[in-house]
Amino acid sequence: MLEIISVPCLVVATCAIIEMLKGIFKNNDKFNRLIPLIALLIGAIGGIILFYAAPSIMPADNLFMAIITGAVSGLGAVGCNQVAKQLKKEDTPKSESETKTEE
Repeated sequence: MLEIISVPCLVVATCAIIEMLKGIFKNNDKFNRLIPLIALLIGAIGGIILFYAAPSIMPADNLFMAIITGAVSGLGAVGCNQVAKQLKKEDTPKSESETKTEE
């Protein structure tokens, strides 16, 4: 039963760490391009930690599966962030040059 909780917890923890890092690096373009890779690594490390610290809640039979589960959870954090960002984004009217290009 507790195995269900570990993946969402990894997603939330990874998302929180990424948000803290965003605050530290403040709109650094190089950092922003590396966010998915950093989230993947944070998730993989989280998977390893959970595998050894709480093996009863980690849905993995071996270390490789724990790393994969953590990495996918990290990428899931990036996806959740993007969904939230797109839902908050307002529809901006197209400029005249964009309208002319489409015609």
